[in-house]
Amino acid sequence: MLLLETKNPLLLAIKTSIEDILHADTQAMSTFSLSDDLRHKILSCLVSYSAKIPHPASYNANADNALSNTLIRWQILAYVAGLDLTIAKWFESHLDALSILHELGYEQAAKGLWAVWAAEGHPDPIRYSQGKARGTKAWCSGANSVDNGLLTYRDEQARSCLLIINMHQQGIAIDNSAWQAVGMQATDTATIQFNEVAARPVGAASAYLDRAGFWHGAAGVAACWYGASAKLASYLISAYQQKPHAYKAMYLGQISTALAVNQQYFYYVAKLIDTQPKVSHELVIRQLRANTEQLARKVIEVMGQALGAAPFCSNAHFARLAADLPVFIRQSHGAFDLQKIGELASESIGPLSKNPLIRQEDLWQL
Repeated sequence: MLLLETKNPLLLAIKTSIEDILHADTQAMSTFSLSDDLRHKILSCLVSYSAKIPHPASYNANADNALSNTLIRWQILAYVAGLDLTIAKWFESHLDALSILHELGYEQAAKGLWAVWAAEGHPDPIRYSQGKARGTKAWCSGANSVDNGLLTYRDEQARSCLLIINMHQQGIAIDNSAWQAVGMQATDTATIQFNEVAARPVGAASAYLDRAGFWHGAAGVAACWYGASAKLASYLISAYQQKPHAYKAMYLGQISTALAVNQQYFYYVAKLIDTQPKVSHELVIRQLRANTEQLARKVIEVMGQALGAAPFCSNAHFARLAADLPVFIRQSHGAFDLQKIGELASESIGPLSKNPLIRQEDLWQL
C-alpha cells in the first residue's frame, strides 16, 4: 500500500487529515465506532478535497509516470469505504454529482455537500414547470445534510432530465420513517417531498443517461464495494499472523486470490476509461460490478467461516462493515445485470457489432 500512496499523494494527504480527526477522538480510536458527529466531521474534511479529486476519464499529462486519474479517484473511494460505508455512500454521491455537472458543462457548482438522487418509480414522481419542482423522491441518502440535490425527473416525452435543487428552502418535507435498514442504517436515507420549490434544469433531455460518464460513475460505486471487502479481508491477515492455522491460511489464500484478480480488473478498466474517455465501456463496467459484488459476498461468507462469530460481535469496525456491505452491494441488480452482460457480450460480435471485424472467437481470446 505504501507504494500506491507514494504514487497517489492526494490519497496520502486525505488519510493524514482523517487520521488527525480520529486521533482527536479517544473513544473512536479505542473502539473505532464512529458517532454521527464524527462521521460528519470526516465527511466535511473529504468535501474540502473535492476540487482536487479528478473526474473519471479526465486527462492526466503524466499518465506514463503516475497513476491514471480514474484510478486515483477509485483508490480514494476505496479507502473511504474501508473506513466507513456510510461516509463512502455520501461522498461517492457528492463526487458523482460534481462529475455529472462537469461533464454536462455546468462548472459553477455551489459549495457544500451534493447528492445524486436518481431513483424512480414513486407514485408521485417529480414534475418540473416554470422554474418550480413538485413531487416525491424516494431513496435519498444524506437527506438532512445535503446542501444541493441533483435529481432526475421525466419530461413530457418521458426523457430522463436533471434538476438542481437547493435543499435550504421552504416547501421541502423529509421523511425518514420508511428507512428500517440495519445495514447502512446511519445513511440518513429518506423520502423527500417537494412542494413548488425553486429548481434549475441542467443539461439536455436524456443527457444524464446517454453520457459516457454514467457508466464511469457506476464503476466508482464498485470501488467502494472493493474497498470495504479488502478492509474486511485484512482482519483475516491479522488473525492469521497472530495465531497461524492451516484453515485460516486456506481461507486467506482463497480471498487473496479473489481480491488480486478483482484489483487487476479495476486497473484495466481505469486505463480503458482514461485512454477511451468518450466511450461508456458499459459491458466491461457491468462485468466489473458483477465481479466485485461476487467478491464482496465471498469475503463476507469466508470471514465468518475463518474467524467465527468473534469479530462480528466484539469488533465495532468489522461488525459495521459486515452489516453495511450486503446492503450497499444491492445497488447491483443481480440477475438483471447478468442478463444485460449476456446481451451486450452477444451484441459485441457478429452482425450486431459496431465493429464487424471482431470474430466470435476473439471475444475472450488471450
